[in-house]
Amino acid sequence: MEKSVRIRELVNILNDASRAYYAGDTEVMSNYEYDRLYDELTSLEEETGIVLANSPTRTVGYESVDELPKERHASPMLSLDKTKDREALRDWLGDQEGLLSWKLDGLTIVLTYSQGKLEKAVTRGNGEVGEVITANARTFVNLPAAIPFKGTLVLRGEAVIGYSDFEKINEAIPEVESRYKNPRNLCSGSVRQLSSRITAQRHVKFFAFSLVSADGIDFANRRTKQLEFLKEMGFEVVEYFPVNADTVTDRVGYFEEAIKGNDIPSDGLVLTLDDLEYSASLGRTAKFPRDSIAFKWADEIKETKLLEIEWSPSRTGLINPVAIFEPVELEGTTVSRASVHNISIIESLKLGIGDTITVYKANMIIPQIAEDLTGSGNLTIPSKCPACGGDTAIMNDKGTRTLVCTNPECSAKKIKSFTLFVSRDAMQIDGMSEATLEKLAGRGMIREYADIYRLDRYRDEICRMDGFGDKSYKNMIDCIEKSRTTTLVRVIYSLGIPNVGLSNAKVLCRHFDHDLERIRKAGVEELSAIDGIGDVIAQSIVSYFADDKKKRIVDDLVAELDIKKPDTSDQAGKLEGMTFVITGSLHGYSGRNELKDLIEGMGGKVAGSVSSNTTCLINNDVTSASSKNKKAKELGIRIISEDDFTEEYLKA
Repeated sequence: MEKSVRIRELVNILNDASRAYYAGDTEVMSNYEYDRLYDELTSLEEETGIVLANSPTRTVGYESVDELPKERHASPMLSLDKTKDREALRDWLGDQEGLLSWKLDGLTIVLTYSQGKLEKAVTRGNGEVGEVITANARTFVNLPAAIPFKGTLVLRGEAVIGYSDFEKINEAIPEVESRYKNPRNLCSGSVRQLSSRITAQRHVKFFAFSLVSADGIDFANRRTKQLEFLKEMGFEVVEYFPVNADTVTDRVGYFEEAIKGNDIPSDGLVLTLDDLEYSASLGRTAKFPRDSIAFKWADEIKETKLLEIEWSPSRTGLINPVAIFEPVELEGTTVSRASVHNISIIESLKLGIGDTITVYKANMIIPQIAEDLTGSGNLTIPSKCPACGGDTAIMNDKGTRTLVCTNPECSAKKIKSFTLFVSRDAMQIDGMSEATLEKLAGRGMIREYADIYRLDRYRDEICRMDGFGDKSYKNMIDCIEKSRTTTLVRVIYSLGIPNVGLSNAKVLCRHFDHDLERIRKAGVEELSAIDGIGDVIAQSIVSYFADDKKKRIVDDLVAELDIKKPDTSDQAGKLEGMTFVITGSLHGYSGRNELKDLIEGMGGKVAGSVSSNTTCLINNDVTSASSKNKKAKELGIRIISEDDFTEEYLKA
C-alpha cells in the first residue's frame, strides 16, 4: 500500500475511534490499539512529510476575519469550451493522448505551498480576481497541511461537499425553505465563510485536477506525471483515465455508469491533452484554453402525463408543490415525481392536470420538469391546507409566489413535537424518522399523538408513498405496536411539556407513584415542593394539564397505550443514594439505557462522568486505560464489570 494512502486510512480510523469515544461514549478499539496506530501515523508523517489537515496529530486553531481579501491571479482562470457530443471528443483529440476526468461541481481553488506548508489559497472568483481563503482551506478534511516537497508548488483543484454530507447538513435545518438547494451552493458558502470554524463544520473536501508549477521537477512532458506527483504529496486527485481517439467514447460510458453511485457532485467530464509542450503551444482563445474541453451530459428527456400536484406542507407553514406523473425511465431508473418548488414555477410552466410534460434529471440525478407541452394552466391552487384543513394564502417573497398555511396550530408545523414523541427516551418508535413524520403529517394522517397508533387505517396510501412499500410499512407498524407497552416516565417526557425533561419526568413519576391522574390534578404548591421541580416547572405542568385541548390529546393517547407500573417491592429503593457511571459495551442489556433505567428504577442515579460522588464505574474492560478508568483510579472509585454489578447490587 502506498504510504500516502495508508496515512489517509489511519487518519480516518483514528478519527472514527475518537468520535465514537468522546461523542458516543463507546470504545471501538482498545487504548493499546489506538496508541499503536497513532504511533504508526506519526512515523509515516515524519517519514513522508505528509500531514493531512484533519490528522489527529494536529491541533487546529480557527481564524476569523472581517472580510475576505481579494487577489489577482497570476494568469486568468478561463472557462472551458463545451460539447454534449461524444464523437466530438474523438474528433477533438485527434491523434493525441489525453486524460478524461470528472468535472466536479464545487468551487475551484488555487493553492500555493512553500517550504512544505500551505501558504495561500485563493478562490477562482471571476477568473481574474479571487478571494483569499487560506485559513478556511486549512480545515478541508483531506487537504495536506504539510507536504514533503520544500520548493514552491502551485496547483488547482475543486472544493466540494458530498451528497451524503449535504443531506446531513440539510436535515439539521428545520425550515425547509432555509435548506440549501444543492451541494455546490453549500460548498461555495462554506468555503467563503469569514470564520474558519464554520468551514470546518461543513466537511469540505479538496480534489486536485491540475498542477500549475513545481520548482525544479521534470515531469517528462506528461500531465499524468504531474498528477502522480500530486498523489505522492498526499493530495487526493480527481479520478482520471488516459484515453485516445479509440478509447475515449468507451471511457465516457464508464463515467456515465459511475455517476449513479458517486457521492461527489459532478456536472460532466473534462478531456485534457497529456502532452504539456503541445498544450502550451496551442494557446487560448479570448474565452477558452485550447488544450481542454468539457463534456456535458446530454439530458435524457422523456414525455409523460401530469397526473396530479401533491401539496406537501412543512413545519414552517410553506406548502410545497410536487408533480406526480406517469412513470418514465430516466438515466436507468423509474421516476414518477418531481418537485416544482413554488407557485411562480407552476405559473411559468402553465401546468395543468392531464397536460403532456417533458421531464429530465438535472446532472443525471434530480428529476425536473423541463416543459409543459400542453400548457393548459388549469391547475387549482388549494384554499385549504391538506394537513390541518386550515386556510391557505399566497405570499410574495421578493418576486417568488409561495403557498402557506395560515393556521398556527397546523399539525405539519408540529413536526418537532412528533419527533420528540417518537425519540429514544420518549416512546422509542425506531421506525419513524423526522422525514417520515413530515410526510405523514403533510398528508393529514397525523394531527395528534394518538394518530400514530391509528396509521393502519392508511395502509394502502402509505405503501404508495414515495420511499415506502409493504416491507417498510410493516417495519414501521411493528415498531409502533411495540411502543404501545410503555412506562409513565416515557409518556410524560414524550408530551413535550415545557421545561419538563427526562430527569424531571422521572422525579414526577417517582413522587406520585407512577399515577398519571395524581400528576394531572396536582397544584403548583404541591409540585413546587418536590425536590428538583420548583416554581417554573410546576407552573408549566399545571398549565399544560389545564388546557382542555391538551387534556383531550392526552386522553386519546392514553387510550392507545398499555402503561406498566414499575416494581414497587423492596428492590425499588435498593440503590437509593448511589451514583453509577456506565461506559463501554454491555452484553446482558440491549444498551446502556436499559441498564440506566434499571438503576434509576431502584432509586439510584446514573451520571455521565466519574466524580468523587460516584459509587462505582461499570466497565466490562476493567483494565482499560480509558479516561473514565484513569479518573476512577485517581479518585479511588471502584471499577466493576457488568456481572460484578449484578452479583453485588441486584442479587445481594
